Amino acid sequence: MDFLVPFQYEFFTRGIIVSLILGAICGMLGVYVVLRGMSYIGHGLSHAVFGGAVSSYIIGLNFYIGASIWGFLSAILITEINKRYKIKADAVIGIITTAGFALGVLLMNVGYSPIKNFESLLFGNILSVTDFDFFIILVVSIATVLFLFFYQKILLFTIFDTDTAKVYGIKTDRTDIIFSLVLAGVVISAMNSIGVTLLAVAIIAPAASARLLTNNFSKMLILSTMIGTITAFFGMYASFYIDAPSGSTIVLFGAAIFGVSILYVYLKRLHHMHYHGDKKHSHSHIHVDEHRHEH
Repeated sequence: MDFLVPFQYEFFTRGIIVSLILGAICGMLGVYVVLRGMSYIGHGLSHAVFGGAVSSYIIGLNFYIGASIWGFLSAILITEINKRYKIKADAVIGIITTAGFALGVLLMNVGYSPIKNFESLLFGNILSVTDFDFFIILVVSIATVLFLFFYQKILLFTIFDTDTAKVYGIKTDRTDIIFSLVLAGVVISAMNSIGVTLLAVAIIAPAASARLLTNNFSKMLILSTMIGTITAFFGMYASFYIDAPSGSTIVLFGAAIFGVSILYVYLKRLHHMHYHGDKKHSHSHIHVDEHRHEH
C-alpha cells in the first residue's frame, strides 16, 4: 500500500514516533496554557530559547544547555517581574522573549558563522531528530505528565479561583513559576522538531479547538491531546510527500482543525436543538430584533 511507503524508512518511523509524543504532550499542556490565559508566554518562550541555543553553540556547548538556561531564566523573570512591579505580563513577555530571539539573530549575522544550520530550530525538522534529541523529548514528556498528574488539583484551583486558592494555603506564586518552567522545558525539547517560530501554535491550537467543542475540563484534556496527536501525525506524513519542514505542516493542520471547530460551533448555533419533555425539537437559531422561537 502506498500509504505505508514512508514507513519503510527508519528516519520517518522515528519522526512519526517523535511527532506523536510531542503532539500529545503539547495538546495536553496546551489546555492549562489556554485556561490560564498564558498563550502569549508560550509564544514568547519559544522565541526566547533561540538566543540561548545559538550563543551556547558558538562557545562550543550543546545548544540545549544555552536554550535551557535562557528559557528557564526567562520564565522566572517574567513571573517575578509581573508579580513585583506594575507592568502587565504581555509587556514583560514581549521585552524579555523578543530580546532572546534578537540575540540569536544578531549572533548569526556578526561574522561568527556557526557550522550548525539553525534553520531546523526556526522552522522544525523532525526527520533530523537524533538519539539525544529523542531522549530529551522522552524525559521532558514523562516529567510533564507526572507534573500535570500530581499538580492537577492545585493547577485547577489556581486557574479558576486564585484568591480562594491563596486562602486555602496554596502557594500560587510557586505554582506559577513551576508551571512556567515546565512549559519552558517542553518548548526547549520540541524546538528542534517543530521550530521556535511555530511551536506556540502547536501548543495552543489543539487546546483552543477543544475549548470550542466542550466546556468540560476532562473532555477538553482528552480532546486536546487527541487533536495534538492527529495533527502531528498527518502534518508529519504530509511533510514527507511535499518535502516541507515538518513544523510548518503540523501547525497548518492544527490551524485547519481550529478553523473546522469554529465552523462547527457556528453551524451548531445556527441550528439550535433542545427538548420539550421527551420530544427533541430543532430549529434555526438566528438572532434578529427579538429572540423568539415559535413552537
